[in-house]
Amino acid sequence: MVERPFIYRFSTDLRLDDHAGLAAAASRGGVLPTIVIDDTLASRLKASPRRAAFFCSAVSALAAELREMGSRLVVRRGPPGKIIPEIARAAGAAGAAWSASYHAQGMDDDRRLQSELEETGLAAVVVHDAPAIPPEESAAARGTGAGYRAFAPYFERWWKLAVASYENPLLLRFITSEAGGEALPQAEEFGSHEDGMAASSAAARVLLERFLAERAAQYGAAATIPSENGTSQLSAHISFGMISARTIARRVRERLGDPFALGEERASLRLFLRALARRDFFLQLSWFFPGATERPLQEKMQGFALAQDHPALDAWRAGKTGYPLVDAGIRQLRQTGWMHPHVRAVAASLLCFDLSVDWRVGRDEWNRWLVEDDPAVATGNWQWIAGVGADMAQFPRIYNPQRQRRRYDPDGTYARRWIPELRHIPREAWHGRSDDSPQLSLALFDRDAYPHPVVDHAVAARAFLARYRGFVSP
Repeated sequence: MVERPFIYRFSTDLRLDDHAGLAAAASRGGVLPTIVIDDTLASRLKASPRRAAFFCSAVSALAAELREMGSRLVVRRGPPGKIIPEIARAAGAAGAAWSASYHAQGMDDDRRLQSELEETGLAAVVVHDAPAIPPEESAAARGTGAGYRAFAPYFERWWKLAVASYENPLLLRFITSEAGGEALPQAEEFGSHEDGMAASSAAARVLLERFLAERAAQYGAAATIPSENGTSQLSAHISFGMISARTIARRVRERLGDPFALGEERASLRLFLRALARRDFFLQLSWFFPGATERPLQEKMQGFALAQDHPALDAWRAGKTGYPLVDAGIRQLRQTGWMHPHVRAVAASLLCFDLSVDWRVGRDEWNRWLVEDDPAVATGNWQWIAGVGADMAQFPRIYNPQRQRRRYDPDGTYARRWIPELRHIPREAWHGRSDDSPQLSLALFDRDAYPHPVVDHAVAARAFLARYRGFVSP
């Protein structure tokens, strides 16, 4: 019996190595690599010009890798339920496989496509590839089959589970087909004129190895200091699947297994794995509780009133709140498509608590600027900060933006890098409380003056907590 090819549909998993979806397709026949740009994917790319440029660069790199293996990436645009059967008929394919989505719309699209393909007699295989540990595996290990709503017990279980490997390049047999293809995607078709950063699986692996060699041992101390390059810088690459979370987890665990690793390095590596596990946690949270995409995970907070606007909302969006750490982070985001993780938490806290603005407003605003494309993770993080999600603390954790700046950017190095209005202030003037420094408290009346704080943090935080207490304990 002649073996029939099997389609693999790429989306946000743009690599060939350690790929659960490709392995599943290859077990059924020669793989016909395909990418279908549908409305859902196009809308995510159109939301952020840098994201569109990054994605197109990654697709181009993937196509080049496939050419080296004697194959060709088939690119089509339109509804997958119509296009994949067309490709299957032209190529004689038995079915299609693809990586599972974890946000509500993506999961709905997956179910619809699976049904459409099966109705035409094609096999449809949806594979967990994005997390290091698939949601159903962590749930099965729990013994209940249900997802985790709290991170601490999830991480305890996650830590003990083995991470699978799909490093079998010799088993990946790619084929070519006469199925009609279209041009590779270009950033301009998504309204982008950005050059974008270099995006490829090779670049992602270099970033990981550089991080492990140069910064991982100090991650525990440096990751919260925004002026230092202490993080892995892999978020965009992970979100588009140019490196698998499994590869990262295995490499870090290998380092932890080094008997010569020092205590500080071990502690740092555990913290890094904890951050990776939190991403998996948010993916499984959305997988098991998809309704939390647009409403609070915590049922008790679903009726809590949140504003859609505030007189200072535009100042927050522009990085002109008068709080240097927050403003530097927002401006870094707008200029680069990335913001330091700890600064994200402080900036989100200011929006949710000081301005009492709906967390979804902030999530959607940042979606316009971020290169990374992880909607389920974004929702999980925003709900966590807003005190309506998986963080089960009794009261929301409200960051004091002045105290955070003094602790994590005491010399103003980070703030001065991103806020030109503050570069003239000498380093020594940043120490101590902001109202103790005449340079920081002096009103500057020229057109480039840095603004005073848009709200009094202490007053705003107390008002929010009073309203919160009155809602949860009337």
